[in-house]
Order: sequence, then structure tokens, then C-alpha cells
Amino acid sequence: MKGYWHFTALAVVISIITLFFNNYWFMVGFILWLYYLYYSERLRKAPLITSLASLLFFLLYIPAIGFDHANEDTLPSLGPLTGMIVSSLDSKEQKIDFIFQEELSQQKILVIHFPKKEEKQLPLKNNADIKYGARCIINGKIEKPDQNRNPGQFNYHKYLLTKGITHQLILYSLDDIHCEGSTFLNRFYNMRSDLLTYVAANVSEETSAWMNALVLGDDSQIGEDTIELFRRWNLSHLLAISGLHVGLIVALIYFLLIKLKLLTKEKAQWIMILFLPVYALIAGGEPSVWRASSMVLLFIFLSKIKFLLSVTDILSIVFISLIIIDANIVYHIGFQLSFSVTFGLLLSKKWISSSSSSLVQVLQISFVSQMMILPLQFAYFWAFQPLSILLNLLIVPYFSIIVIPLLFILLLLLFLPIPLFLINVFDMLFVSIHYHVLTFVATMDAYFYYPWIIGVFPIIFTVVYYSLLFIFMKRLEENKLKEAFKYGVVITIAIIYVAARPYLSPIGTVTMLDIGQGDAFVIELPYRRGVIFVDAGASFAFDDMEPSEKVYKQVIKPFLYSKGISKIDAIFLSHEDIDHVGSLSFMVEDIEVEQIILSNYYDFSEDDAKKWNRKNVNIQNVMQNEEIIVGGQSFYVVAPFRDNDSPNENSLVLFTLLGGKSWLFTGDIGKGTENEILDVYPNLTVDVLKVAHHGSNTSTDLGFIKQMNPDFALISVGVNNSYGHPTREVLETLEALNVKILRTDQDGAVLYRFKEDQGTFYKYLP
Repeated sequence: MKGYWHFTALAVVISIITLFFNNYWFMVGFILWLYYLYYSERLRKAPLITSLASLLFFLLYIPAIGFDHANEDTLPSLGPLTGMIVSSLDSKEQKIDFIFQEELSQQKILVIHFPKKEEKQLPLKNNADIKYGARCIINGKIEKPDQNRNPGQFNYHKYLLTKGITHQLILYSLDDIHCEGSTFLNRFYNMRSDLLTYVAANVSEETSAWMNALVLGDDSQIGEDTIELFRRWNLSHLLAISGLHVGLIVALIYFLLIKLKLLTKEKAQWIMILFLPVYALIAGGEPSVWRASSMVLLFIFLSKIKFLLSVTDILSIVFISLIIIDANIVYHIGFQLSFSVTFGLLLSKKWISSSSSSLVQVLQISFVSQMMILPLQFAYFWAFQPLSILLNLLIVPYFSIIVIPLLFILLLLLFLPIPLFLINVFDMLFVSIHYHVLTFVATMDAYFYYPWIIGVFPIIFTVVYYSLLFIFMKRLEENKLKEAFKYGVVITIAIIYVAARPYLSPIGTVTMLDIGQGDAFVIELPYRRGVIFVDAGASFAFDDMEPSEKVYKQVIKPFLYSKGISKIDAIFLSHEDIDHVGSLSFMVEDIEVEQIILSNYYDFSEDDAKKWNRKNVNIQNVMQNEEIIVGGQSFYVVAPFRDNDSPNENSLVLFTLLGGKSWLFTGDIGKGTENEILDVYPNLTVDVLKVAHHGSNTSTDLGFIKQMNPDFALISVGVNNSYGHPTREVLETLEALNVKILRTDQDGAVLYRFKEDQGTFYKYLP
């Protein structure tokens, strides 16, 4: 098998892809390719049989993630449960959590505890018995984690399933858990916790945050703004310990031990064999750390027994071994990114090494890395920043040459008997330099952030992309630059086509997003002639009544990005209530908004006007009976008729024709305004009615519904909301007239997909 392990690894990859997409054509194509290589005498029998066996084995071994797990309902809704803690304790001021494996069913449960005020002072002291490997009895509320209720929204349920976790348990009090014992591994987790605490106590807050992140694998101290900034510029790999970090640490230790003649090479290798597994555990045990550490360990071990394998073989063996140890690791984004980049760099090593310039090599490495993860970038984030390749060229060497070595040396100095001022000098030096670098990245973000927002990258284009990329890299390696350029052009055209698909599609949609107790409707016109919002609500806290950005970040923005939407042509605002307009300010700040349309009676503040003007948003006031055209789509203003001295009664009521159906968006109008609409428009009927005021009994009068005669009623309402919406009275009115009711609390997002004059409603939740 020497020299052929990559075929076995590729067989495992095909098994993973087959499971991911539930498409067995990948297997068929791979098997045919293997037999072609075998009959053309380019592949021997041993790797052929091993590859086919691995294909079948891992197809059965790797769990398929979905919501049809029969054993998910075998647990009771309440404890007590008996079992073992199978993870380290993640203890923070706001939350404590760990993974617990129930004894009878062997199911993994995420246990979560939100400390009370008296517990927040010393949360770790209160949990001295909660250790890795401890046997425990737990009482608490057992529940299934929430799944996503909107397209593009993060699916927390599926995320936990990828870790083998089927349920979560809310631990209301620490008195409800009783544990005893632990395992040997708990010592390493305690060591990690002690190190994190020790670092935080002995260096500045800024240095502590970055040292704990880059050396010990805990980025919880780094601000959310910085993490988001690095994500936007594809620099997130620098915040997680990876092969780069492990390689630098190994090189540094070798330098200290061998070049300074502290140990012989033989003894230094044994030190590394002992050190790397311990460091992988202390650094958080992320897949990228284990991948790099395992490769170094395997290299050292094989060199000791005089058995040499290629780097590709070693990478393949490590890849297979990690999956055998933990089958769920294939769903970890760090695992996918780490091996994709490493594999790409291995394939490109001849091209990279052909250059004598270190600067050019760094640019080549950055280019290959970004190109290898491009489909994954779109799959997880739907966006890519092309200039990130150049920024990586500047920032990666800075982290490689300065930050990581400096922080690792500083960590070692903390345990040596040296003067405190020397540590302070290192500390201040790092803080000063790092501040200017972060400021530079933030400045780039402010002036040069122009991402490609493409949305979903279809699997067929992923296959085409990687096929073209490998040919492109092969031509570069062979120095056939003209041919490489042609394939590069084809790759670019393929990406442009994926990005342009919405502009070529005759399909339009209307989506009632599930934002809880609030309204947010998104209209996508065919051929992307326009993207239009009718309201964009937000949640809020009752203590200060300020809108939260939660709805925008977790629902609206992911939905837009998943659709490849980077610009909103118009936002209709019905009235001033936060549950209808609370996300507007976040949208205007973060995405291009062409115009905001509101009634003459909408009362917006001077600060709002300044913000909208600063972002070059056109403000259009409209009146009853006026027609507004956006992207060729007409909207007619039905109400308000006058200033009613009430935001709800002043709601902007819109009528439009979409997908062969007539629609009426009613905001939060009451029965009084409904009756006025009947008087002014006695012949008005609609096919789809947005039920006013979330189904409150202040609206949806029987006479109004009789005249409108809708086939469908859309109710945007929160699950188990405190208002009791929609009321039984409203539901009975609609049901009595045989109106089909679609509501976000039961159906999640509701989508109407149409082509010309034909369309169909779909519920996001099954």
C-alpha cells in the first residue's frame, strides 16, 4: 500500500460526500474510475480492494445526520439520569456546560447550567466534583435542541447531532447533580484550566486574550467584533490552533533543545513524542491540532523504525485514523478546512517550491489555501472576500514570524525565574504592535470590504470547480502558463455563472420569515429585478425597549446571504413598532438599501433621518391611492386614509399582484380601519391576506374577511407568545370561511414560490 494510501483516503471522502448529499452517483463514478485505473494497469489489486472495502465500511460507519433518529425519543422529559461526563467542563460567568452520556441509551446530552448571582463569583469551586469521566446522577429538564425555522438560519439541533448529541438538559441548580470519580484525562483538562487562569493573572488583558487563543486554544476572551472581523476577511484560521501553530511550536522546541545543545536529536524526538499529545489536549483537542500533531508524531515514529512514507501517505493515514476514532469529526468545519488546505498544499508543493522568492511562496500558499476552501466558504458562509488573499499575504507572516513565537516564548518566560520587568516589556511590545495591526485590518474592512455574496454553491458546481482547479494547478506545476490561464478563466466563468443564477431565473418568491413575534416579509422578483421587504421587525427587552440585533444576525442576514442577496431595493415600513421595524437600523448599517418607503404619518426620529441620509438611502413618503413601482412590480397604497393618532391604525396597507395571486399586507390595523377599507374599496378581494396584528382580536373582523374572501391567511406570530396570538376568535373566523391558515409559530418560515402566474406555498418546518 506504500504510495497508494491517498486512494483509500479518497474512498473515505467519497463515502462522506455520498452521506452529505444522499447521492450514490458519487460512489458509482468513483468505482468506475478505480476499475478504469486497474484495467489500464495504473492501480494494483491491493489498493483497489482496500479502497472498495473502505468505501463500503465508512459508508456504514459514519453517521448520517438528520431528524429521523429513532432513539431520540427514548429519554424521559425529566431526570434523574445516570451516566458519565465525557467532556471537559466549559465554565464561564454566564454559562456552564458539559457533555453527559446516559448509561442505558448511551445517548450524549449537552448539560447546561446558568449560574445564579451567588454562584457567579466562584463557579468552578461550586463544581469541584464535575470532572471528565465522573459518574453522575442529574435531575433537570430534558429537551430537544431548537432546529432552524428559516432558510439559511443556523441549525443548532443539527449542529449538536454532528457531535453525537441528541438532547440538552437544563440544570436549574447545582444541587441537582451529584458526581464522583474522574479519569486520567481529567488531569490534562485541569491543567488547561489552570494555565488559562494563570496566564490571565500574569499578563495584560489583551495579551492574555491572544495567548490563550493562539497557544492554548481558548478564544473566549477575544471580542466578538474581532472574531467577526477575522471571519469577514477569511482570517479565522489564525484564531484557531492549526498546523501552522503546531509547526512553529515544534520548530521552536527543536531550536531550543538541539541548536542550543540542550539535548541530542534522539532525545529531542522522544520529548516531542511525549509533548505533542499532551499539547493537543491542553490546546483544546481541535481536529486541526490533532491532524498536525499526529502527522509529526507519525513522521518521528516511522523515522525511528526506518520505515519511510510520503507526506501524502501520512496525511491519508492520519485522516482515516481520526475518523475511525471519532466518526462525527467529518462534520467539523475545522476538520474539513484543515485537511482541504493541507491536501491542496501537498498537490501544489512542486509549484510552490519552484519559486526562489519567499514573498512569492507566501502568496502562492495563500492563493492555494483560499482556492481550496472556496466551495466550503460558500457552503458555510455564502460569501467570499477576494481581497482576503492579499490581506492573508500580509497578516499570515505577521502571525507566523512575530505573534505566535512571541506569545509562546512569553508563556515559557512566565514559568522561569526572570525579572518581572522583562515580561512586562514583552507584554507591552506585543500590545503596541498588535494594536496597530488590528487597526490596519479594521481600516481595510471599513474601506475595501466588497465580498462576493453568492449563496448556495450547488454540488455539481463544486465537483466541476475542484476538477478544473486540479487541472489548473497541474498546468501551473508543468509551467504551461497559457493552458493554466485558460482553466483559470473557465473557473472564473463558472463562479460568475453561479453568482448570476438569480438574474437568469424566472422564479420569484415571497417569504414570511419566522422572526418570532414580529413581521418580516421578503419579496424576490423574477430575474432578480428587485428584492423588497415589507417590514423588518426585531425582538426587544422590556426593560429598555431597545431593539436587539439578534433577529437581523440570526434570521434576516443569513437568509439574504443564503439567497445571494447583497442589495435591498426597497423596504416598506408599515408603522413604527419595534416588532415591525426594529431590524431596520442594523440592515441599513450592514447592507446596501436603495430606498425606504413609508406613509406620511410615519413618525421617524431625526437620528433615523441622519443615519439613512449618511447611508444614501432614499426616503419616499406615500399616500393612500398612490402607486409605487419597484423593479417593475406595482404596489398600491390602500391605507392610511388620515392621521389616526395611533401607530397601529396608521399602518401602511399595501395591495399587489404576485405570481397570479392578489396580496394584501395590513400591518397592525384594527377593525375600524378594516371597515373603512370596505367602505372605500367595496369591490376589493384578495387571494392572500396578511392577517393584521399577528392574529389579535382587535383585527380580522368577520365582515372584512367575508368581503376580502382570501384563500390563504398568513399570520406572523411567536411560539408560545405572551399575548395569546393568534386568538381563538380570529382562528375560528378564518376557519369558518375555509381560509387556509399558515402561521410562523407552527410552520416556521412560509414560502410562496412562483413562475409567471402559477405558484405554490411551502412550509419550512415539516
